[in-house]
Amino acid sequence: MRRRFTYFVIAALVLVAAGASSTLAAGGGNLTYMFNGRLLTDAGNSSSLYVDVNGGNKPALRKLLGQSDNQYFAVGSGTQYLRWSHGVPTVVAEANLVAGDIVSVRVRAAHGASLAQIEATAAARVSDRGPTRGRAGKPLWLFVGTLNTPAAGGKLTIHVQSGNWLALRKMLGQPLDESFSYGNRTIFILWRSGVPTVISPSQLKVGDRISIRIRAPRWYTLQQAEQVPATHIGDHEPHAPA
Repeated sequence: MRRRFTYFVIAALVLVAAGASSTLAAGGGNLTYMFNGRLLTDAGNSSSLYVDVNGGNKPALRKLLGQSDNQYFAVGSGTQYLRWSHGVPTVVAEANLVAGDIVSVRVRAAHGASLAQIEATAAARVSDRGPTRGRAGKPLWLFVGTLNTPAAGGKLTIHVQSGNWLALRKMLGQPLDESFSYGNRTIFILWRSGVPTVISPSQLKVGDRISIRIRAPRWYTLQQAEQVPATHIGDHEPHAPA
């Protein structure tokens, strides 16, 4: 009886394995397709990203054989957007992705899916590494103060109270109330009990303690640096100089 039961189990396992092989052969099972390239247009709040693909993993590149380098990839409410800076990822909004950024688009789709089917499946994750990769960054200008007026039209004004050495040196002889720029690549972070949350410029409140980080050449004047869109604007950031 025990031998007969053993034969039955072995036969069942053989049938399961055969069924799984048939399913894979028919195109079943999901794979991760990763497409690397440069964003051709600003993402905005679009339902797709237009990418000049120049690399990816093996499953993705196999699907691209004989196809154009420029492809549209669907995104949706479940897509996560990550901005990588100095090896650290930050969750950002889709609108933070702009033309020229280097991106990696990850899509989970069936093993036998066509390129069109893969592109029509909303990406699980889009990683953004900015316009360049591997190039040394420009010096950091850090300004900390209180918000004077609501952020609007790519500008916000703060009453400067502190900052790093470079920023404060450029502030010598200048008014304490200064206007700074922001753009599509600027990340706005609200800190609550040490926990960061991505917000929009309109959520900054007059009187809030604001930290502004700008990457600009050291030889720039204060006025020139203020025209460079900030890379990061923090609201009640705990680690900015008091």
